[in-house]
Amino acid sequence: MALIDRFFARAIKRGQLTVIHADGTQRVFGEPDATLKPVTVRFGARAVRRILRDPSLGAAESFMDGDMVIEHGDIFDMVVLFAANNLWEDNSSALSPSAFKAVLDKLMFRIGRINMQHRSKKNVAHHYDLSGKLYDLFLDTDRQYSCAYFSGPGISLEQAQLDKKAHIVAKLAIGPGMKVLDIGCGWGGMALYIHQKTGAEMLGVTLSEEQLKVARQRALDAGVADKVKFELIDYRNLSGQFDRIVSVGMFEHVGTPHYRTFFRKVRELLTPEGVMLLHTIGRAGGPGVTDAFTLKYIFPGGYIPALSEIAKGYEGLRYFMTDVEVLRLHYAETLRHWYERAVASRDAIVGLYDERFYRMWCFYLAGCHVSFQYGGLVNYQLQFSRSRDALPLTRDYMFEGERALHEPHKVTLRQAGQAG
Repeated sequence: MALIDRFFARAIKRGQLTVIHADGTQRVFGEPDATLKPVTVRFGARAVRRILRDPSLGAAESFMDGDMVIEHGDIFDMVVLFAANNLWEDNSSALSPSAFKAVLDKLMFRIGRINMQHRSKKNVAHHYDLSGKLYDLFLDTDRQYSCAYFSGPGISLEQAQLDKKAHIVAKLAIGPGMKVLDIGCGWGGMALYIHQKTGAEMLGVTLSEEQLKVARQRALDAGVADKVKFELIDYRNLSGQFDRIVSVGMFEHVGTPHYRTFFRKVRELLTPEGVMLLHTIGRAGGPGVTDAFTLKYIFPGGYIPALSEIAKGYEGLRYFMTDVEVLRLHYAETLRHWYERAVASRDAIVGLYDERFYRMWCFYLAGCHVSFQYGGLVNYQLQFSRSRDALPLTRDYMFEGERALHEPHKVTLRQAGQAG
């Protein structure tokens, strides 16, 4: 108990954490702060040992198993309290696991992130082949399971996801008659949007059988199945030529040993004047390690890359990196919306799975939120071109294209998408 109390004393300075130990002992840490909600947590017999071994995984499993009960506030308030006291830019080590555990994590991570093709499909199925009803409960109506784009305060999740699609499509500068590939197409929302707004012929690929079923049905329902097609195929097995390639929220599953393979394949699939837009979560700092909770319960085989690691994938392949944008807080806001919707749908989620799954999902969404709000995660939008002349000289075309997409009577980007 003395060890865990020392840990809390180091970790909490602003805001107030009240801890009730298994023997009834109560301690208060920190000082009241109007910007941070006070939290009271009760620990069972095993929780303290778990947290001392690995703060993140130990806290997650204790919460999931009911061995750590939050009596005042909720799990969102608790992780915010800890993360706000240990900002990434302050280089705090209060929440870091032990030195031995860190070395072990790095070793296991190197083994686990070798994402061969047979493992890739299994890893994707672990997360994306969950019940579609679950995703309907916390995502927007288009099932955009990636960072939204909040252009101002008070914007709804639905509008922010629509704005995200417009933001990306404007950057692609899609012209008449183009063929576009969507790698990691999810439930088809991006591909359908691109076709609707530009008339482009679309191919979306995924490794999730559940996503494929939904995407194909959506194309049929929209009457565009002949122009918007979806396939269950690994990107490494694709052939053909595409004028534009977009990939949103898929690169996190590629695995660092395969970044070179990914970029080489994309270059092979692009026409000589082709352009690719990569939207991925990234690290603001250098290479790191996927936390044990995420690997075990959420995204086996997943890894969030540093910009330096992405660069090693494409350097030397004769690409032009034509644009870089860093979205710092947009995913934090997206995840807050998702968390609030999940909590509002508690009974439905428990009915689909059970209480433990619900707690796991809440911990996942809350933990991801603070990683962007207070931690070292961001979103990168990286644009690449095979040709130095494929895109206009300035970024003005992006803003013009985005405005056109937001105008209700504009159907296509045929004018805005032309190179100057």
